[in-house]
Amino acid sequence: MSLLPRRSSGAFARVFKVLIVLFLVLAVATFVLENQQSVTLSFLGSRTPDLAVSAFMILFLIVGMIVGPVIAVVLKASRRRD
Repeated sequence: MSLLPRRSSGAFARVFKVLIVLFLVLAVATFVLENQQSVTLSFLGSRTPDLAVSAFMILFLIVGMIVGPVIAVVLKASRRRD
């Protein structure tokens, strides 16, 4: 029975986090490189400039990551008032 802290578990967790980050970076890079086709989106008469499909997808992902939690907070606040 040792009273010294175990360092191996902290090192393993750090290596695991680095591997996860590297995997995500590789996945994003692959996604961007595979979706280089230029497209123009039209909605209600307005048009966007020509951008790569990956640029639109990443933009919509970021917007969804912001809008989703905002809607959840608003709904939670409205339920508390009721």
